Amino acid sequence: MIILWLDPGTAITGFALLEKEWKKIRILEYGVITTLPGTAFSDRLVQIATDLSQILDTYNPTVCWIERLFFLRNVTNGIDVAQARWVLVYNLAIRGIPMIEFTPLQVKQGIAGNGFAKKPQVQKALKMVLGLSEIPKPDDAADALAIAYLTSLKYNSI
Repeated sequence: MIILWLDPGTAITGFALLEKEWKKIRILEYGVITTLPGTAFSDRLVQIATDLSQILDTYNPTVCWIERLFFLRNVTNGIDVAQARWVLVYNLAIRGIPMIEFTPLQVKQGIAGNGFAKKPQVQKALKMVLGLSEIPKPDDAADALAIAYLTSLKYNSI
């Protein structure tokens, strides 16, 4: 089983791919899809779709975990991120890849044991759990790797 995790964004979308066979977990790839500042918004969405399509074609994931959006302050930015998320969801849906939503609180609780943990705490816990030589970077890629790992352990039914 190949598990994909996506952390939607218009400038940076984090992703991670893990392969799970029984209880053995292997990191396939993690990183970010980036778009350049100053690029027309519609072109950013096309770039996100194109890059995700390449990832999907390369790895053919079995399931995708995608972050549920939650925003309090910047509604304009939230709407833009929601549109980027829609591009991700659409690309997964047309390929028939099942999606499961999660919240950032669930990730922090699962990796660091505290739903309100700060990013550095989550990253240090992730480094230790995965036996990595250094903290995965950038932050969005580390977030993606954390949820991919957590869900591969916690949810054996997928």
